[in-house]
Amino acid sequence: MDRTHTIGIHHSAFLRQWAFGCFIILSACLVTSAASRPNVLLIMCDDLNDYVQTFGGHPQIKTPNITRLVRSGVSFRQAHCNIPICNPSRASMMCGLYPHTTGVFGFGNWDENEVLKNSRTMMAHFRTHGYHALGTGKIMHNRDRREWNVYGHKSDYGPFANEGNKTDVAHPDVPAPFRDDFGAIDGSFGPLFKLDGRKSHATGKPFVWRTGNWAHKRELRFESDDDRDPTGDELNAQWAVRKLKQFAKQPGRKPFFMGVGFLRPHTPLIVPQEYFDRFPLDSIQLPDIQAGDDEDTYKHTVASDSDDRGSDRGTKIYDSLIASYGGRREYALRKFIQAYLASVASVDDLVGDILDALDNSPLKDNTVVVFTSDHGWGMGEKDYVYKNSLWQESTRVPLIIRAPGVSKDGGVCELPVSLVDIYPTLIDLCGLPSNTVKNEKGRQLDGHSLKPLLSNPSKGNWSGPDAALTALYQWASYYDPAEQSYSLRFKDWRYIRYRNATEELYHTAEDPHEWTNLAHDSNFRVRLLSMRKQLLDQIPSRPQPKPTKTDNEIWKENFFKKHPQADANRDGKLSWPELQAYKKKLDAGTTPVAKPNPTDRLQATGTFSRNDANHLIFTDKNSGKTYYVINSLAKKIEPHLTKPIEVLARVKPAETGKVLLMVHIVSLKE
Repeated sequence: MDRTHTIGIHHSAFLRQWAFGCFIILSACLVTSAASRPNVLLIMCDDLNDYVQTFGGHPQIKTPNITRLVRSGVSFRQAHCNIPICNPSRASMMCGLYPHTTGVFGFGNWDENEVLKNSRTMMAHFRTHGYHALGTGKIMHNRDRREWNVYGHKSDYGPFANEGNKTDVAHPDVPAPFRDDFGAIDGSFGPLFKLDGRKSHATGKPFVWRTGNWAHKRELRFESDDDRDPTGDELNAQWAVRKLKQFAKQPGRKPFFMGVGFLRPHTPLIVPQEYFDRFPLDSIQLPDIQAGDDEDTYKHTVASDSDDRGSDRGTKIYDSLIASYGGRREYALRKFIQAYLASVASVDDLVGDILDALDNSPLKDNTVVVFTSDHGWGMGEKDYVYKNSLWQESTRVPLIIRAPGVSKDGGVCELPVSLVDIYPTLIDLCGLPSNTVKNEKGRQLDGHSLKPLLSNPSKGNWSGPDAALTALYQWASYYDPAEQSYSLRFKDWRYIRYRNATEELYHTAEDPHEWTNLAHDSNFRVRLLSMRKQLLDQIPSRPQPKPTKTDNEIWKENFFKKHPQADANRDGKLSWPELQAYKKKLDAGTTPVAKPNPTDRLQATGTFSRNDANHLIFTDKNSGKTYYVINSLAKKIEPHLTKPIEVLARVKPAETGKVLLMVHIVSLKE
């Protein structure tokens, strides 16, 4: 053999061995690096304001378990949401982008937004960089299950009172007109108890308790506080505890990013009686409310008749609540506040269960814990009971971060920060790349890492802005950022500018309740102009192309696609009266359920199994697609999970969650 050729072969073999060795070493380093990164536990509540011990919201609140976290982490006392209503707030927080950056100010699907669908969510970014991402409950408002490796339970707003059909109603103890004005969600509060034949005011039928997600609800059995089915929040806590205990027994596993989303204290404020007993009604203290406090405010000037949640819903709730108790304002507010305090206490117990599982395990010293809420809630201040205002009660949220080895135990930070800062903070703490975009259509994070403030809460060198920015949700308006309403919360001031150019200015250092609007006081003109300029400089002023359809119209189109039979006059169009009439029939359960078209039947061969959420699923051997079994065949299939069986099953494709199919299934042995 030619010597040159022989040398080439030996050299080539050496290079291959060297490269393989480098690959092994590099892989080991990467695995070690990933394994040494801290875990993340994100706990979110819904509609939780500052009614948390040490945050000063209500003097009688009892949250001993959240207080444990306060003592072992850093509390941000001036943390604010970026928009005070569920869907856009959660989209903003979990993607780290302001609403004015994305144009998401409403309830459209976040994953259809051009910016958000081309940017990574927090959990997707962690998953991309070696984390096991798992979640349960309400983290984003909807459509986020595919962002996780594993997801537990869907959002469950229950318990609901029910009249024995498809119609959920307000709690049996809620009087009219409140129960009729605001229904099973916002019009419902009271203890969970044994119904004992209690009957509906409207139909005379016996009440039952129900719970579950919007698509699939089930009856909730209740005999007593100690003998009942678990609520949705309790199921989420139990799921999280099981997962934490599993991870504690798996040293060397990849790090996890876990999200746990609780619904309470979102309405309906229905929790077991034991939590109401902790707050006797006669002893409930009311917040400081000044008569006529709403007279120098301007939120009502941007309301719209077609815009319920985004207009003056809080004023309507306040008026209806008081009218329902015969005009007894203090009594009505005490009833509602008692239910809210009870709901917060119920969540606190569940937070305690999760912290017990974490802190009594080896995971404690290597797990970052974040506790927060999507926005706050008003309790009668400015004659307003609701979220979605630009005042302190709606924008302020509790934010607590415990980062072992970094955060100061019991630290308190008074600087204004916001929810968009959580994403970059976790990236910084976990050593992940800061680039979170999928392509050029995405946007880099708007927030700033809070890590410097964790080690030095009062004097940390933070690069963020001097004011927290919050936008106002408007259902019926076009989502041009320049046409929205905004607030800037500085350390000692709040500035509000509504989309019609009306303004409010509060010196919060001397006026913490925001009682006195100084916007028209000439003594504060210079400050007003400075804050106005700061806000307008931050918001894009160039008009955006206006959509031709409002959210209402898009929602109606989607309803028509799903229910074409709602077109009563068969003119090929769906009017609002037709939609409302058909929806009433749906709620009452009087419409025939559309049967799957026989042409939709598929022939599939594969296996049955159950996922982490205990859903029965079928995996098609040929396509690899996964289907959820959604009809009553589950009991029939259950004994055959590992045995062959032929069935005709009604299923839902997991990847879309939209189309229902009849599938002729031949299962295989596993």
